[in-house]
Amino acid sequence: MLKALAAGCSAVVFTVVVIASVVTTVVVFDHNTGPLTPPSAGGGSTSVPSPEAITDIPSDMLVLYQRAVSVCPGLDWSVLAAIGKIETDHGRAQLPGVAAGENFAGAGGPMQFLAPTFDQVVSRRPMPPGGASPPSRYNPSDAVHAAAYYLCDSGAPSDMYAAIWTYNNADWYVRKVLDQADRYGTPAPPQHRPGSGDCADIRAADPAAITVIGFACDQLGMDYVWGGNGPADGGWDCSGLTKAAFAAAGITLPRVAHDQYHATTPVPEDQLQPGDLVFYGTAANLHHVGLYVGAGKMVNAPTFGQPVQVAPYRWEGDQYFGATRPLSHPASPGGSQQL
Repeated sequence: MLKALAAGCSAVVFTVVVIASVVTTVVVFDHNTGPLTPPSAGGGSTSVPSPEAITDIPSDMLVLYQRAVSVCPGLDWSVLAAIGKIETDHGRAQLPGVAAGENFAGAGGPMQFLAPTFDQVVSRRPMPPGGASPPSRYNPSDAVHAAAYYLCDSGAPSDMYAAIWTYNNADWYVRKVLDQADRYGTPAPPQHRPGSGDCADIRAADPAAITVIGFACDQLGMDYVWGGNGPADGGWDCSGLTKAAFAAAGITLPRVAHDQYHATTPVPEDQLQPGDLVFYGTAANLHHVGLYVGAGKMVNAPTFGQPVQVAPYRWEGDQYFGATRPLSHPASPGGSQQL
Protein backbone atom coordinates (compact mmCIF):
# COMPACT_ATOMS: atom_id res chain seq x y z
CA MET A 1 0.00 0.00 0.00
CA LEU A 2 1.28 3.37 -0.94
CA LYS A 3 0.47 6.58 0.84
CA ALA A 4 1.42 10.06 -0.29
CA LEU A 5 0.34 13.41 0.98
CA ALA A 6 0.96 16.88 -0.28
CA ALA A 7 0.32 20.12 1.53
CA GLY A 8 -2.05 22.43 -0.24
CA CYS A 9 -2.85 25.24 2.19
CA SER A 10 0.06 27.56 1.42
CA ALA A 11 2.26 28.63 -1.43
CA VAL A 12 4.96 26.27 -0.20
CA VAL A 13 4.75 22.78 -1.63
CA PHE A 14 6.07 20.40 0.99
CA THR A 15 8.22 17.42 0.14
CA VAL A 16 6.02 14.41 -0.41
CA VAL A 17 7.16 11.19 1.16
CA VAL A 18 5.93 7.97 -0.35
CA ILE A 19 6.02 4.98 1.95
CA ALA A 20 5.41 1.30 1.37
CA SER A 21 3.76 -0.18 4.41
CA VAL A 22 3.64 -3.70 3.04
CA VAL A 23 7.38 -4.10 3.40
CA THR A 24 9.45 -4.04 6.55
CA THR A 25 11.87 -1.38 5.31
CA VAL A 26 10.64 2.17 4.85
CA VAL A 27 12.36 5.24 3.56
CA VAL A 28 12.99 7.56 6.52
CA PHE A 29 14.08 11.13 5.95
CA ASP A 30 14.21 12.70 9.39
CA HIS A 31 12.64 10.35 11.91
CA ASN A 32 14.28 10.58 15.32
CA THR A 33 15.14 7.47 17.26
CA GLY A 34 13.40 8.92 20.32
CA PRO A 35 9.67 9.78 20.16
CA LEU A 36 8.48 13.33 20.52
CA THR A 37 6.13 14.21 23.32
CA PRO A 38 2.86 15.19 21.64
CA PRO A 39 0.94 18.24 22.83
CA SER A 40 -2.24 17.67 24.76
CA ALA A 41 -4.58 17.69 21.77
CA GLY A 42 -2.78 14.69 20.32
CA GLY A 43 -3.37 12.43 23.27
CA GLY A 44 -6.91 11.36 22.50
CA SER A 45 -8.48 13.87 24.90
CA THR A 46 -11.85 15.42 24.13
CA SER A 47 -11.63 19.09 23.25
CA VAL A 48 -13.97 21.83 22.11
CA PRO A 49 -13.23 24.24 19.25
CA SER A 50 -11.11 27.25 20.13
CA PRO A 51 -11.92 30.71 18.74
CA GLU A 52 -9.32 30.05 16.03
CA ALA A 53 -11.05 26.81 15.05
CA ILE A 54 -14.48 28.42 14.87
CA THR A 55 -13.13 31.28 12.77
CA ASP A 56 -10.95 29.20 10.45
CA ILE A 57 -12.80 25.92 9.87
CA PRO A 58 -15.93 25.93 7.67
CA SER A 59 -18.87 24.88 9.82
CA ASP A 60 -19.73 21.85 7.70
CA MET A 61 -16.14 20.59 7.89
CA LEU A 62 -15.99 21.18 11.65
CA VAL A 63 -19.08 19.02 12.06
CA LEU A 64 -17.51 16.33 9.87
CA TYR A 65 -14.26 16.28 11.86
CA GLN A 66 -16.16 15.93 15.11
CA ARG A 67 -18.51 13.30 13.74
CA ALA A 68 -15.77 11.21 12.11
CA VAL A 69 -13.80 10.53 15.29
CA SER A 70 -16.64 8.30 16.46
CA VAL A 71 -15.12 5.57 14.26
CA CYS A 72 -11.90 5.74 16.30
CA PRO A 73 -12.77 6.07 20.01
CA GLY A 74 -10.33 8.38 21.78
CA LEU A 75 -9.13 10.15 18.63
CA ASP A 76 -9.55 13.89 19.06
CA TRP A 77 -11.32 15.74 16.25
CA SER A 78 -8.67 18.49 16.38
CA VAL A 79 -6.07 16.11 14.92
CA LEU A 80 -8.27 15.40 11.91
CA ALA A 81 -8.93 19.12 11.54
CA ALA A 82 -5.21 19.88 11.72
CA ILE A 83 -4.49 17.40 8.94
CA GLY A 84 -7.28 18.89 6.85
CA LYS A 85 -5.82 22.36 7.40
CA ILE A 86 -2.27 21.40 6.48
CA GLU A 87 -3.23 19.33 3.45
CA THR A 88 -5.79 21.53 1.67
CA ASP A 89 -6.98 24.31 4.01
CA HIS A 90 -10.11 22.23 4.65
CA GLY A 91 -10.68 21.70 0.94
CA ARG A 92 -10.46 25.40 0.05
CA ALA A 93 -7.01 25.34 -1.61
CA GLN A 94 -7.20 26.08 -5.32
CA LEU A 95 -4.59 23.51 -6.32
CA PRO A 96 -4.59 20.43 -8.54
CA GLY A 97 -5.86 17.34 -6.76
CA VAL A 98 -8.07 19.07 -4.19
CA ALA A 99 -11.53 19.22 -5.78
CA ALA A 100 -10.67 17.00 -8.77
CA GLY A 101 -7.75 15.32 -10.47
CA GLU A 102 -4.49 14.63 -8.69
CA ASN A 103 -1.42 16.55 -7.60
CA PHE A 104 2.05 15.68 -8.85
CA ALA A 105 2.26 12.77 -6.40
CA GLY A 106 -1.12 11.31 -7.32
CA ALA A 107 -2.93 12.46 -4.17
CA GLY A 108 -6.46 13.81 -4.32
CA GLY A 109 -9.33 15.13 -2.23
CA PRO A 110 -9.53 17.31 0.89
CA MET A 111 -7.48 14.84 2.96
CA GLN A 112 -5.04 14.06 0.10
CA PHE A 113 -5.30 10.31 -0.35
CA LEU A 114 -3.65 8.24 -3.05
CA ALA A 115 -6.34 6.24 -4.82
CA PRO A 116 -4.90 2.82 -3.79
CA THR A 117 -4.69 3.86 -0.14
CA PHE A 118 -8.21 5.25 -0.07
CA ASP A 119 -9.60 2.21 -1.87
CA GLN A 120 -7.93 -0.11 0.64
CA VAL A 121 -9.40 1.80 3.60
CA VAL A 122 -12.95 1.81 2.24
CA SER A 123 -12.75 -1.82 1.15
CA ARG A 124 -12.47 -2.94 4.78
CA ARG A 125 -14.09 -0.06 6.63
CA PRO A 126 -17.75 0.95 6.14
CA MET A 127 -18.32 4.57 5.17
CA PRO A 128 -21.26 6.15 7.03
CA PRO A 129 -24.29 7.67 5.28
CA GLY A 130 -23.76 11.10 3.80
CA GLY A 131 -20.92 10.31 1.44
CA ALA A 132 -20.74 9.33 -2.22
CA SER A 133 -21.80 6.02 -3.74
CA PRO A 134 -19.37 4.45 -4.28
CA PRO A 135 -17.18 6.26 -1.71
CA SER A 136 -14.92 8.94 -3.17
CA ARG A 137 -11.73 10.53 -1.84
CA TYR A 138 -13.08 13.85 -3.18
CA ASN A 139 -16.24 13.64 -1.06
CA PRO A 140 -15.54 15.45 2.25
CA SER A 141 -17.50 12.97 4.38
CA ASP A 142 -15.80 9.94 2.85
CA ALA A 143 -12.35 11.55 2.95
CA VAL A 144 -12.55 12.64 6.60
CA HIS A 145 -13.96 9.32 7.80
CA ALA A 146 -11.32 7.44 5.81
CA ALA A 147 -8.62 9.59 7.43
CA ALA A 148 -10.01 8.76 10.89
CA TYR A 149 -9.98 5.04 10.07
CA TYR A 150 -6.46 5.30 8.64
CA LEU A 151 -5.13 7.01 11.78
CA CYS A 152 -6.88 4.43 13.96
CA ASP A 153 -5.36 1.56 11.97
CA SER A 154 -1.97 3.25 12.33
CA GLY A 155 -1.99 3.44 16.13
CA ALA A 156 -4.33 6.26 17.15
CA PRO A 157 -5.19 7.19 19.80
CA SER A 158 -2.73 5.20 21.93
CA ASP A 159 0.27 6.31 19.85
CA MET A 160 -0.67 9.53 18.12
CA TYR A 161 2.89 10.24 17.09
CA ALA A 162 3.15 6.95 15.19
CA ALA A 163 -0.28 7.37 13.62
CA ILE A 164 0.42 10.86 12.27
CA TRP A 165 3.92 9.86 11.21
CA THR A 166 2.39 7.02 9.17
CA TYR A 167 0.07 9.54 7.52
CA ASN A 168 3.15 11.44 6.35
CA ASN A 169 6.55 9.94 7.07
CA ALA A 170 8.29 13.03 8.51
CA ASP A 171 8.83 14.54 11.95
CA TRP A 172 8.19 18.08 10.76
CA TYR A 173 4.74 16.95 9.63
CA VAL A 174 3.91 15.37 12.99
CA ARG A 175 5.02 18.51 14.81
CA LYS A 176 2.98 20.72 12.47
CA VAL A 177 -0.18 18.62 12.89
CA LEU A 178 0.08 18.49 16.69
CA ASP A 179 0.82 22.20 16.94
CA GLN A 180 -2.20 23.02 14.79
CA ALA A 181 -4.35 20.58 16.77
CA ASP A 182 -3.40 22.33 20.00
CA ARG A 183 -4.45 25.67 18.54
CA TYR A 184 -7.77 24.27 17.33
CA GLY A 185 -8.78 22.44 20.49
CA THR A 186 -9.34 23.59 24.04
CA PRO A 187 -10.24 21.30 26.96
CA ALA A 188 -13.95 20.63 27.19
CA PRO A 189 -15.61 22.06 30.30
CA PRO A 190 -17.45 19.44 32.32
CA GLN A 191 -21.18 19.19 31.67
CA HIS A 192 -21.14 21.96 29.08
CA ARG A 193 -24.90 22.30 28.78
CA PRO A 194 -26.11 25.89 28.53
CA GLY A 195 -29.75 26.69 29.18
CA SER A 196 -32.11 25.33 31.80
CA GLY A 197 -34.08 22.71 29.86
CA ASP A 198 -37.12 24.01 31.75
CA CYS A 199 -40.05 25.72 30.01
CA ALA A 200 -40.78 27.59 33.22
CA ASP A 201 -37.26 29.03 33.25
CA ILE A 202 -36.21 29.71 29.65
CA ARG A 203 -32.59 30.83 29.40
CA ALA A 204 -31.04 31.90 26.11
CA ALA A 205 -28.61 34.61 25.11
CA ASP A 206 -30.57 35.47 21.94
CA PRO A 207 -33.97 37.14 22.52
CA ALA A 208 -35.24 35.45 19.37
CA ALA A 209 -34.39 32.06 20.89
CA ILE A 210 -36.51 32.95 23.93
CA THR A 211 -39.44 33.70 21.61
CA VAL A 212 -38.95 30.46 19.65
CA ILE A 213 -38.67 28.30 22.76
CA GLY A 214 -41.57 30.10 24.43
CA PHE A 215 -43.84 29.33 21.47
CA ALA A 216 -42.84 25.67 21.44
CA CYS A 217 -43.32 25.37 25.20
CA ASP A 218 -46.83 26.81 24.87
CA GLN A 219 -47.72 23.77 22.74
CA LEU A 220 -46.85 21.22 25.45
CA GLY A 221 -49.52 18.55 25.76
CA MET A 222 -50.97 19.03 22.27
CA ASP A 223 -51.52 15.86 20.26
CA TYR A 224 -49.12 14.55 17.65
CA VAL A 225 -50.76 14.70 14.22
CA TRP A 226 -48.85 13.62 11.12
CA GLY A 227 -48.66 16.68 8.88
CA GLY A 228 -50.16 18.78 11.65
CA ASN A 229 -49.61 22.53 11.68
CA GLY A 230 -51.22 23.39 14.99
CA PRO A 231 -54.64 23.71 16.61
CA ALA A 232 -56.49 23.97 13.28
CA ASP A 233 -55.23 20.48 12.42
CA GLY A 234 -55.72 19.12 15.92
CA GLY A 235 -52.00 19.07 16.74
CA TRP A 236 -48.45 19.11 15.46
CA ASP A 237 -45.91 16.92 13.82
CA CYS A 238 -42.21 17.46 14.53
CA SER A 239 -41.30 19.82 11.70
CA GLY A 240 -44.65 21.62 11.78
CA LEU A 241 -43.89 22.58 15.39
CA THR A 242 -40.37 23.81 14.68
CA LYS A 243 -41.47 25.75 11.60
CA ALA A 244 -44.20 27.52 13.57
CA ALA A 245 -41.90 28.20 16.54
CA PHE A 246 -39.39 30.03 14.36
CA ALA A 247 -42.16 31.83 12.51
CA ALA A 248 -43.12 33.33 15.89
CA ALA A 249 -39.70 35.04 15.85
CA GLY A 250 -40.06 36.18 12.21
CA ILE A 251 -37.92 33.39 10.77
CA THR A 252 -39.26 31.26 7.93
CA LEU A 253 -38.13 27.63 7.80
CA PRO A 254 -39.01 25.02 5.17
CA ARG A 255 -41.78 22.62 6.15
CA VAL A 256 -40.08 19.22 6.51
CA ALA A 257 -37.14 18.09 8.66
CA HIS A 258 -34.87 17.22 5.73
CA ASP A 259 -35.24 20.68 4.20
CA GLN A 260 -34.92 22.42 7.56
CA TYR A 261 -31.54 20.77 8.12
CA HIS A 262 -30.19 21.76 4.72
CA ALA A 263 -31.51 25.32 4.99
CA THR A 264 -29.75 26.06 8.27
CA THR A 265 -26.18 26.18 9.58
CA PRO A 266 -24.68 22.95 11.02
CA VAL A 267 -23.13 23.23 14.48
CA PRO A 268 -21.06 20.68 16.43
CA GLU A 269 -22.94 18.83 19.14
CA ASP A 270 -20.70 20.22 21.89
CA GLN A 271 -21.70 23.76 20.89
CA LEU A 272 -25.46 23.29 21.22
CA GLN A 273 -27.29 26.37 22.41
CA PRO A 274 -30.97 26.90 23.32
CA GLY A 275 -32.82 27.59 20.08
CA ASP A 276 -30.82 25.14 17.94
CA LEU A 277 -32.48 22.34 16.00
CA VAL A 278 -31.53 18.70 16.55
CA PHE A 279 -32.11 16.09 13.82
CA TYR A 280 -32.40 12.32 13.69
CA GLY A 281 -32.07 9.74 10.92
CA THR A 282 -29.65 9.49 8.03
CA ALA A 283 -28.51 11.86 5.31
CA ALA A 284 -31.06 10.26 2.98
CA ASN A 285 -33.86 10.14 5.55
CA LEU A 286 -33.97 12.79 8.28
CA HIS A 287 -37.14 11.62 9.95
CA HIS A 288 -37.32 13.75 13.11
CA VAL A 289 -36.44 17.22 14.41
CA GLY A 290 -36.64 18.81 17.83
CA LEU A 291 -35.93 22.22 19.37
CA TYR A 292 -33.02 22.23 21.84
CA VAL A 293 -33.89 24.08 25.06
CA GLY A 294 -30.71 23.48 27.07
CA ALA A 295 -29.46 21.10 29.75
CA GLY A 296 -29.56 18.16 27.32
CA LYS A 297 -33.29 18.53 26.59
CA MET A 298 -35.53 19.42 23.66
CA VAL A 299 -39.15 20.27 22.97
CA ASN A 300 -40.55 18.01 20.28
CA ALA A 301 -43.65 16.40 18.83
CA PRO A 302 -42.43 12.78 19.03
CA THR A 303 -44.83 10.40 17.28
CA PHE A 304 -48.34 8.97 17.28
CA GLY A 305 -49.81 8.67 20.74
CA GLN A 306 -47.22 10.97 22.33
CA PRO A 307 -48.03 14.67 22.84
CA VAL A 308 -45.67 17.61 22.44
CA GLN A 309 -43.25 17.29 25.34
CA VAL A 310 -39.86 18.15 26.84
CA ALA A 311 -37.52 15.16 26.61
CA PRO A 312 -33.79 14.32 26.52
CA TYR A 313 -32.40 14.97 23.07
CA ARG A 314 -30.16 11.87 23.26
CA TRP A 315 -31.24 8.33 24.09
CA GLU A 316 -30.07 4.81 23.30
CA GLY A 317 -30.54 4.06 19.61
CA ASP A 318 -31.70 7.61 18.87
CA GLN A 319 -30.15 7.89 15.37
CA TYR A 320 -28.94 11.38 16.24
CA PHE A 321 -27.65 12.95 13.01
CA GLY A 322 -26.65 16.50 13.87
CA ALA A 323 -27.68 20.01 14.90
CA THR A 324 -28.17 23.30 13.11
CA ARG A 325 -28.56 26.93 14.13
CA PRO A 326 -31.34 28.86 12.35
CA LEU A 327 -30.65 31.90 14.55
CA SER A 328 -27.05 32.29 13.33
CA HIS A 329 -28.18 34.79 10.68
CA PRO A 330 -29.77 38.11 11.74
CA ALA A 331 -33.32 38.68 10.63
CA SER A 332 -33.87 41.01 7.72
CA PRO A 333 -34.97 44.61 8.39
CA GLY A 334 -38.50 43.62 7.42
CA GLY A 335 -38.63 41.21 10.34
CA SER A 336 -38.76 38.02 8.31
CA GLN A 337 -35.86 35.79 7.46
CA GLN A 338 -36.19 33.25 4.65
CA LEU A 339 -34.24 30.04 5.23
